[in-house]
This record gives sequence, C-alpha cells and structure tokens, in this order.
Amino acid sequence: MNYEDRREFALDLDRRDSLAHFRDQFNFPSKRNGYEPVYLCGNSLGLQPELGAQFVREELDDWARHAVDGHLEAARPWLSYHRQATQGFAQLTGAKPTEVVAMNTLTVNLHVLMASFYRPNASRYKIVIESEAFPSDRFVAASQLRLHGFDPDKDLIEWSPRDDTSELHLDDLADLLERQNGSVALLLLPGVQYYTGQVLDMRAICKLGREAGCAVGLDLAHAVGNVELALHDWAPDFAAWCTYKYLNAGPGAIAGAFIHDKHCSPDNLEQLHGWWGHDEATRFEMRRSFTPAKGADLWQLSNPPILSLAPVIASLEIFGAASMPDLVAKSNQLTGFLAWLIDRRFPRCIESITPAQARGCQLSLMVRDKAVDAKALFDRLATLNVTADWREPDVIRVAPVPLYNSYSDVFEFAERLQQALTAI
Repeated sequence: MNYEDRREFALDLDRRDSLAHFRDQFNFPSKRNGYEPVYLCGNSLGLQPELGAQFVREELDDWARHAVDGHLEAARPWLSYHRQATQGFAQLTGAKPTEVVAMNTLTVNLHVLMASFYRPNASRYKIVIESEAFPSDRFVAASQLRLHGFDPDKDLIEWSPRDDTSELHLDDLADLLERQNGSVALLLLPGVQYYTGQVLDMRAICKLGREAGCAVGLDLAHAVGNVELALHDWAPDFAAWCTYKYLNAGPGAIAGAFIHDKHCSPDNLEQLHGWWGHDEATRFEMRRSFTPAKGADLWQLSNPPILSLAPVIASLEIFGAASMPDLVAKSNQLTGFLAWLIDRRFPRCIESITPAQARGCQLSLMVRDKAVDAKALFDRLATLNVTADWREPDVIRVAPVPLYNSYSDVFEFAERLQQALTAI
C-alpha cells in the first residue's frame, strides 16, 4: 500500500475498513486533559468488550436465580463451562478441539505442563529459553531446574541475538542445540518476543526441537489473537497463553493450554491429576480410583472460576464473528502505516526495532536521539491521553489492534508523538 501523511487518508481507510464496526463493541478510556483516548496497549491489556461485561452479568444473574443448580440449569451450565471456550481456542490456535482447554492462568499452566513434559535425566536435563525472555518464563524454567536438582546458572541455556542487534536468528538456535550435544530436555520459547515484537518462526522451532530429541513448549501470550497459528501441524508438545492481551478477556482472566494430540491417549497418565481432570461422566460418583478425561481436558486440576472465564467466552465469540486472516491483513496495514509514519516524521530520532518481515500488531519504538529522554517522552504521551507501554530500559511498545483500533488512531499517535517531542 502507498501511504500518505494526511488525516483524510487515514479517515478514508477507516471508511473502507470492513472490520471497523467491531470498534463500537469495545469500551475505551475516558477523555483526559482535553484529549480523546488513543489506546495502543492491547499487547498488555486489551479493551473491555461490551459482550464480556454482559456475559459476566448473565452468570451473576444465573447464580442468583439457580444457586447450586446453575451447574446444570444455567444458560451456559457451569459443569461443562470450560467447553464453551474449546471451539474458539481451537480455531485461534490451529488445533483440534481435543487439544485445547481453558484452565488456570499462564504461569500456572506452564508449571502444570512442564510437570508432564520436562522429565530430565542424567544426560538430558537442560532447558533452553531466549536470553531476553519475559521474567515469568525465566522464573518458571529456573525453578523447574532447581526442583529437579539442577543448577539454573549452568543448565538454563540462552538463545541470544547477535552482537549489536535485537533480532533472534534460527540458525543460531540450531547451532546452540548442536553444541549442547543432546543434553537439552526442553525448549521453552515464545511465539512473539515480548520486548522487540519479533514474531518467531514457530514451525521451524518445533522442527529443530524434534530433530534435537527434546520437548518443545511455546508461550503464546503475545501471539494468540495476534498472528495466525497452526499448533496441530507445527506439533509442539505443549503451549500456553493468557487471554487478557489480544483476546481482551480482562485482567487475570482464565488462560488456555494446548497439548498435542499425540500425548492425549487415555493410557498416558504422565500429568498432575485433579478434580476436573477426572472423566465428567463419573466425576460425582466419588470413586477412589481416577478415570481420565479425554484429550486436553485431562490436564485440568480444578473447576474453572466461572466469572473469570465468562469474558473469555465472550471474546472468542467476537473473534468467531471476525476472522484471523482478515484481522491479520488489517494488522499488517495498521503497523505498516505506523512504521511508515515513524520513518517519515522521525527518521533520526525514533526507530522501530521490530523486524519488518516478522511482526504482528506490536511495534517497539526506541529513541535513538541521545538528546531525548525516552522515559520523559513516554510520560509526556500519557498526558496527551496516549496509552502505550513502557519497557525498561528504553522501549515504548505500541500495538494497534485490528479489532478496535483505527487508521485514525495510528495517525493521531504520530501527531501526538510529534507534539510530545516538541514539549520535552
């Protein structure tokens, strides 16, 4: 697309946008300091869908109306409530319905899944993460190593960008695995690198893991609802994701998990067991013996908190009304427009460190002009009612989300960024 640095150009794109009507289904922050909101922070917390609030109210009403009988008599019965998310999760992740389940929160799911898939022995015990991994992933991996008697200082192996770059390269990962000489038990890697916004080649990562003889787990926190996924075909052993970023399900909402079909045999009982992992048909017979549920449901531990899962189900309904190919196409145009405006208006001052050939909704902007205080610039944007995301030490993350952001939002961000720069 040939972009133009004019507000009318952005407005014309909005008028021709087939997804524009979804914007009206979300609640935006209030006007502040005389400025309408420019919300570009869906990579951290998505906006509230009106349907999400409606679904929570409906569950509260069913609780008031039915009390305990709501497990069977609610409009969406609570006994099988997690299955309301199954089809939506399967569609968003490119999985079979039997491979996905709504449960817990992201870090809990990583630990639960690693109980099955990180099974170290004397010769194969190391975990590979990327060097700038989100802290919780590092904490998970390090604590799992310690629990099994290994030393994170030696046995947590980092895949790093090359000198003077922030981009991860697959051939470096291949070389790293070869140098480890069969000692790696698990790759725990993201779908999208949270700091730079680089979309990693998940298919190739899974292939490298298989060839190296180790398990593969993916953290899809910044990928689900952002980029197209094909988990069944790519065949990681497991994956997990939160739902409060691009899936707009609210702070702390129930997360999702994927376990590949090849591990979902009822004869495979290599997982932690709990109340909700027992087969639903006999769960309330209170037997002493465990009867495994089918598919990914087997990895559940507890009954899901209904009020935290309701907004997830609402959000998945909205995604079902749109389509990921259409959303990704619009996302490419939104971020393309934003990157073009940054390059055009601030060529020697601000640079996107997100690889142009490997990006989703997010652009990570770095201030290159040493005369400009990057944190002061971010704070000034906040006074202009721009909601972006600061990440230490020097990056402003912005994410125009195709479900509710407009081309006019992108243009207005460039306008206010210019205004902020002249004020500091």
